[in-house]
Amino acid sequence: MAPVRFETAPGQYRHWNFRVEEGIARLGMNVQEEGGLRPGYQLKLNSYDLGVDIELADIVQRLRFEHPGVRVLIIESDIPRVFCAGANINMLGSSTHNFKVNFCKFTNETRLYLEAMAAECGIRTVATLNGTCAGGGYELALACDEIVLQDDGNTAVSLPEVPLLGVLPGTGGLTRLVDKRMVRRDLADVFSTVAEGIKGRRAEQWNLVDANVPSSRFKAWIADRAAELAKADGPRGRDASEAGVTIEPLGGEYTDRGIQHRHVSMSIEGRIATVTIEGPSTPPPADPAAARADANNLWFWRVARELDDILLDLRFNRLEVGTILLHTKGANAQVLAWDRFIADHAENDWFVHELLCAWRRVLKRTDLTAKSLFSLIEPGSCFAGTLFDLTLAGDRSYMLDDPDHPIEVELSSLNKGAYPMSNGLTRLQTRFLGGPETLAAALAHEGSWDSAAADDAGIVTISPDDLDWEDEVRIAIEERASLSPDALTGMEANLRFAGPETMETKIFGRLSAWQNWIFQRPNAVGTQGALTLYGRPERPVFDWRRT
Repeated sequence: MAPVRFETAPGQYRHWNFRVEEGIARLGMNVQEEGGLRPGYQLKLNSYDLGVDIELADIVQRLRFEHPGVRVLIIESDIPRVFCAGANINMLGSSTHNFKVNFCKFTNETRLYLEAMAAECGIRTVATLNGTCAGGGYELALACDEIVLQDDGNTAVSLPEVPLLGVLPGTGGLTRLVDKRMVRRDLADVFSTVAEGIKGRRAEQWNLVDANVPSSRFKAWIADRAAELAKADGPRGRDASEAGVTIEPLGGEYTDRGIQHRHVSMSIEGRIATVTIEGPSTPPPADPAAARADANNLWFWRVARELDDILLDLRFNRLEVGTILLHTKGANAQVLAWDRFIADHAENDWFVHELLCAWRRVLKRTDLTAKSLFSLIEPGSCFAGTLFDLTLAGDRSYMLDDPDHPIEVELSSLNKGAYPMSNGLTRLQTRFLGGPETLAAALAHEGSWDSAAADDAGIVTISPDDLDWEDEVRIAIEERASLSPDALTGMEANLRFAGPETMETKIFGRLSAWQNWIFQRPNAVGTQGALTLYGRPERPVFDWRRT
């Protein structure tokens, strides 16, 4: 299969109609049946595949950067009598196990990105259901702030994966049902096993939707609600009259051996990927207006976008790569200067705030990468501020202790609260969960740490001296490469999210464990499994032993 590319643009959209008028954006789902990412299935009834979701992720990003005046996003269907039938079943049934799991992970991340808009930039989302809303279609609606159901006697919401496919609602459906919408557990149990779904007044009573509106008033009700929401003030300096920033293509070079972007590169050797981030060569702009004027060349934003592209490429196109070695090159002082610029303006300028949120997103993508991640801190590295959070997102960090070539790492204010993980804590808080005194000392520390001090402070994993460095790092990498990838994925997913459980950690934990397991079980994907036989006359044959 051809490699998946994750950059797109409005002129390339096939499945969505997007328009903006007077602070209200409308996103119409109009999935083209013959527009699948690969041949072999038809995207009927607004069912979606990865290509549809790549476009959706791009739309959310452009809405945030290119339309600062928008206050409301209405998500609707441009196909009569159907909102969305969910993930395309034939696509899922014909996909490899790896693709199924990674597809579910990407759709989860996209829905969380959509979900974050209300809190991060004041854009409220309303799903308007004018027809069938099943499975992933309802999960898309669940990611919105409000759900409006057309009461026409036919429109229903459903999560039919358990009764029809033998799998789970893979983009967080069950979790959002009870943790976000607070649907009673017993009602959620009924709802999740009724394939035909729930409609009308009962859907509203059970809190499956926020409003149940007769067909005669449906369009007018939505228009009134959108106008009401659009009156809200936009946070963080968003001005309805201000022009946005057009997102331009990254223009990377892709080969079998890696990717070359302007500031971030990746090279592949065997099952090892080496990712190198070049630090800034210029100081930050004078002010936010200057930043917007040269937005697509800003080091801070380009690095986030380039790293995000590489992480997605590794996830979908480089399945046998098991370990990522992260390097940086540059000066700590330059990275810290950019962090100060972001911290100084993020609270009162919408564009700078979006730059911060872009890094928040890519750091979460790093946390969720099903690869081992080791940071190698060597002479010439610039693991400071935002780039230091990448070492905290990884599994281990090795910092060379060589008196002849001193190395330093340093925190910025952004490490101390700007980048929460899925568990709601910063990466420093998660690291020192059992040592509040150690955390307090790290946060209070002024200036940089050399190798010995960083080791003593616990902010790096191991600090070998120059005699042991080469052998110790080599052995660690070789050892990692020899271990079971399944066991490592499970181990890393458990260890990376220490601390409190949140809706977000539940979603990805259940995907990594339960759905990952179910996707390999004969009851779902065997020759007589429910997912395999969906749409055929045969009934599935189950192994009735419960474990």
